[in-house]
Amino acid sequence: MLTIGPVVETGSTTPPAPSWAGVGTCALAETDLARRQPAPRRLDFHLMALTTAGHGTVEIDFTTHECRPGTLLCIQPGQAVRFGGEDGFDAALVSWRGDPLAGEELIGVAAESHQLTGADEDAMISEFAQLAEDRGRLREGPIAAALLRHQLAVLLLRVALLTGAEGEAPPTAEARTFARFRSALEAGHAESRRVEDYAARLGCSVRTLTRASLAITGRTAKQVVDDRVALEARRLLACTSLSVAEVGRRLGFPEPTNFGRFFHREVGESPGAFRAAATGVRENHRIPAQRPPTD
Repeated sequence: MLTIGPVVETGSTTPPAPSWAGVGTCALAETDLARRQPAPRRLDFHLMALTTAGHGTVEIDFTTHECRPGTLLCIQPGQAVRFGGEDGFDAALVSWRGDPLAGEELIGVAAESHQLTGADEDAMISEFAQLAEDRGRLREGPIAAALLRHQLAVLLLRVALLTGAEGEAPPTAEARTFARFRSALEAGHAESRRVEDYAARLGCSVRTLTRASLAITGRTAKQVVDDRVALEARRLLACTSLSVAEVGRRLGFPEPTNFGRFFHREVGESPGAFRAAATGVRENHRIPAQRPPTD
């Protein structure tokens, strides 16, 4: 078993949130993520996991990833995540907030899963280990914080290189338009499901957004919007205790029946059935028994 990073404080129950340097490190086995959870959870920071021992599974936004030594997972803030809790399964974890990289440097970093081998695996293990060691031994201060942030940037650049994006042709006009569309959608999916609204925000036509969406994803702009809203609905149903009606209202559906129809059309089952499958909790919609009238 390969161990990367210092042991965190006894009693720690979650992966270390980014600290004074904006970076956190620990091993999966030192957190409660290592135990099978009844429901997925959402973290408010980035989390990168490099499998160091055993075999296991990790669900990210309801897709299961099979992991073995060398598997690298990149989890974005807000995604629904659940580790499988398999015996002997361990991973080195790095967490952070914000984006230490910008522009074209970020190409490839968003990919969820990589299986590392050879020199790539050795280099990534080295980067993880150095970052964890320095975070554990350095005293708090601006220079130490800058070093850790630069080490994180190097780690992310190595991840970006794994996709082979280096040397590719510059992004097309459709790719640039779609990137702007996705950014606007991330910020506004709870407020509007109308493609017209996003086109107006970006100063282009619905036809332009649809052409860009089809070129990048094979789906229309409206389908991309509905996909994002349905994903957020699944996250909220699986990771919060909000009622189905409350989830619908958060996503712009004042009437629960309209939300139910939308969810069933997009996901293929009712919100209640999805929640029960994801968490093992069934909601009770029965009307309470009425007391008999008293004289």
